[in-house]
Amino acid sequence: MRYSPEELEKRIGYRFQKKGLLKQALTHSSYSNEQKIRKNGNYERLEFLGDAVLELLSSEYLYHRYSDMSEGKMTKLRSSIVCEPALAECARKLELGMFMLLGKGEEATGGRLRESIISDVMEALIGAVYLDGGFDAARNFVEQFIMADSQNRIIFHDSKTILQEMIQTKPGQKLVYELLEESGPDHNKEFTVQALLNEERVGFGRGRTKKLAEQQAAYEAILLLKEQGKVE
Repeated sequence: MRYSPEELEKRIGYRFQKKGLLKQALTHSSYSNEQKIRKNGNYERLEFLGDAVLELLSSEYLYHRYSDMSEGKMTKLRSSIVCEPALAECARKLELGMFMLLGKGEEATGGRLRESIISDVMEALIGAVYLDGGFDAARNFVEQFIMADSQNRIIFHDSKTILQEMIQTKPGQKLVYELLEESGPDHNKEFTVQALLNEERVGFGRGRTKKLAEQQAAYEAILLLKEQGKVE
């Protein structure tokens, strides 16, 4: 079931003056092709713009938020914030996939939940908010739905290293990453990985590369082990 655009406006706390921008941000190319909508009627151009707006606003946020942080560390943190898995996680919290217009084929193959798609739509939505309401509206959106959890993004970016360091404090721990599935065409692969600690599953991840999937699985493992009180 697809949710209404009005519901999305309520969730993000922003009402579009130009409703066509919101619709475009939520329209996948499979739908525009199927419905014979004009060539640029899908979210791809808005994604291009949103990517640039996000980079600027995330840089501005980090510059002011972390006044003592070096350029190198800010660059590293920004990369972890705007990477595909991080944006996809933000999109999942908004259930962004449930607002999309998809073609029948993409719908049937689980496009609403595909990380590569929902992260792109997140950027397209930023682009749409910027065009409709300017930098102030886009800044509010980015700070509320992307930057608010920036400290956890640091953990996510270094999750494999952090997890390895955590388990090394206890002798005899064995951590492995197991590839469960590799799907999709060569130009748009998706990898599914689980993290096993002493043969027990502690994390699960998906990503366009095996490395990104392992990173997601490691992040989940960190959160689980901390929740269970097994690590500090």
